[in-house]
Amino acid sequence: MAFTVTINGETREIDAPGEMPLLWALRNELGMVGTKFGCGVGMCGACTVHVDGQATRSCSLPLAGAAGRQVTTIEALGESPVGQALQQAWLDVDVMQCGYCQAGQLMNASALLGRNPNPSDDEITAAMQGNICRCACYTRIHEAIARVARDGEATNA
Repeated sequence: MAFTVTINGETREIDAPGEMPLLWALRNELGMVGTKFGCGVGMCGACTVHVDGQATRSCSLPLAGAAGRQVTTIEALGESPVGQALQQAWLDVDVMQCGYCQAGQLMNASALLGRNPNPSDDEITAAMQGNICRCACYTRIHEAIARVARDGEATNA
């Protein structure tokens, strides 16, 4: 069965089973490999995308559940001012080590700043708690998000 999903502003038709996780539709059907597979049960956050502006675990959302909705993946993050600011902060703070979780970290951070452009330290910690980083870069991730908020770059979206 074919499902219509708007991905990064482009309407796409995906001919795949409705129960297929959105993650696999993105990666295997569309060749969009920026969104990563981590745990497969929505616990690690590596597969985070935005669905209608909300951070969503794409490994847990069936393709049928994404039909007719707006999906944003890491491939389009740099098209928004907040995304650009986060990407630059990630580089400035030298967040990444292995980098595997970073797509999900960035997507979750941009959703946070989209709904709250000036989060407190506790709000950043709470929002990012579900994203696991095996390299334990949590302090630098937090610092990068706080820097974007502090510099007012999240309010320019």
